[in-house]
Amino acid sequence: MGRKVKLGALVTAVKRAKVSYMTRPDYMKIVAESIISLRTDVAKISVEKTKKTLETARKILAKYPDVFLQVLEGTTTLTLIVDQRIFNDLRSTFTREDILDAKQNMAALIVQSPRGIVETPGCIAALYIPISRNGINIEETVSCFTETIIVIRMEDVGRAFMLLNDLISNARTILKSER
Repeated sequence: MGRKVKLGALVTAVKRAKVSYMTRPDYMKIVAESIISLRTDVAKISVEKTKKTLETARKILAKYPDVFLQVLEGTTTLTLIVDQRIFNDLRSTFTREDILDAKQNMAALIVQSPRGIVETPGCIAALYIPISRNGINIEETVSCFTETIIVIRMEDVGRAFMLLNDLISNARTILKSER
């Protein structure tokens, strides 16, 4: 507009600006149709990826077919997200040198979404944004077809659950009002 602007006025204007993250009806519908479940007492172990640790992970999968167990394979590491009841047994199967990180007292938020999540941009980001904006660290995350598993510290699980629940509820309300 050709006028000088003071920094304080600019900062105030930015603070007052409201940003809506739910602008695309295609991913809003996916979020609205999602449901959340919670798994407490989860632990994780990250190990160096070697032939030996890969074999150990395969044996663990076979030994514990009925417990919560996710294996994430990166290019140089393996991370196992497990039911905390088997944590000590799991940790003892790896050498101290192989273990890069080990944490207990975690929780897994499991968001089950409709099949459309696989092809719809923005859905996963919509789940992560409220969590990160509220200062909650996502320790690990796994996307397994229509399930998104978000692993966080136990002390953050209540807030994170409420944030995701509010996100889903708001999407449902918006879609209902558009009908």
